[in-house]
Amino acid sequence: MVSAQKTILVVDDDSVTRRLLVRTLAAVGYACEESENGAEALVRVRNDAPALLLLDYDMPGLNGAEVLKKMRTDPTPGVAQIPTIMLTGHGGEDSEVLCLEAGADDFVTKPIYPAVLRARIETQLRLRSMRDQLLKQNEELEAWRQNLEQDLAAARLTQQSLIPPKPPTLPGWEVAALYRPVIQVGGDIYGWLRLRDGRILFWIADATGHGAAAALLTTLAKLLFHHASVENDAPAEIMRVVDRDFHSMLGARCFMTAMCVALNPKTGAASIVGAGHPPLLVARFNGKTESIASSSPPLGLVTRSSFTETPLQLIGGDLFLLYTDGLYGSANGAPRRLTPGSLAKRLHSTSGSAESLLRRLCQEALTSGKGDSPADDIAALAVRRHPEGN
Repeated sequence: MVSAQKTILVVDDDSVTRRLLVRTLAAVGYACEESENGAEALVRVRNDAPALLLLDYDMPGLNGAEVLKKMRTDPTPGVAQIPTIMLTGHGGEDSEVLCLEAGADDFVTKPIYPAVLRARIETQLRLRSMRDQLLKQNEELEAWRQNLEQDLAAARLTQQSLIPPKPPTLPGWEVAALYRPVIQVGGDIYGWLRLRDGRILFWIADATGHGAAAALLTTLAKLLFHHASVENDAPAEIMRVVDRDFHSMLGARCFMTAMCVALNPKTGAASIVGAGHPPLLVARFNGKTESIASSSPPLGLVTRSSFTETPLQLIGGDLFLLYTDGLYGSANGAPRRLTPGSLAKRLHSTSGSAESLLRRLCQEALTSGKGDSPADDIAALAVRRHPEGN
């Protein structure tokens, strides 16, 4: 049997018309099969679907319209989508409308002109080929999407293992953290390290991009901060080593902003170093607010950057906030409700724990866009000294 992909099934109750059509089509290279009625045609297409169907409209028993209706509602796509050209002996617009309403892809009026029939067959076969190609591309795209989701799920598990599951316990201090990526994984990361001199280094970084590529950069960031803190206690030197190693590995192709705070939990003395990152915000217990800006460019952009430390003294009730710019981003062109300035004001207008503060700030950032998805990755660290910690 000729492959169904190249076969045309001719369905007509008139044997002379069938033979003439088969002979005409065979002469130009088409393989044809015949059916003399609609019931037989339905059995054939369900057993071995042809590439195209030439279907007579007027037949005893099941006419062409009834056959086509059953085909178009068949649960098998290979049957329901067979290109069909209706053959009709009735000319005029009414006949054309009946054929198309029945589900025909095209029609040819008897007497049939071979050149017209061949042109319409070639058109329908070409359209079928394009549809099959599109279907194959959609299947490949779906497979790619599933693989991507699996990769993102694996990356998410990896990144979750890098982000500390809960804040550290520091006597006399309250520490809260928040992480909200745009998709499964993001380009923001934070952490804390105990330095050799007993201080705690709180750090946060925001890598370029989103998704798995950005997540890889956050993995690198954590490794670099840990490596730099092994032999260095000064936050400026730690940032310098991270910047050097980041640039040596990636050149200037990627960069990330970062900020760190080396805190002495016993005295409340701290040192801040920023590299292209949004300013550190400090909410004083007396109601005042301070902002400490980054003094160096983002990590990885310049071959050799210099880093300076800004001193800070925290007394009882004071709070500092490390965050990424996703906290005041917005989606779909919506106006930003939070800016570094307005964010500082919220630190005093929001009462409660440091954890509840972060939740409320995140919620306000989300409502500046549409829905509950952030426009950018959001990460934040809030550290507050207990009021009695003077």
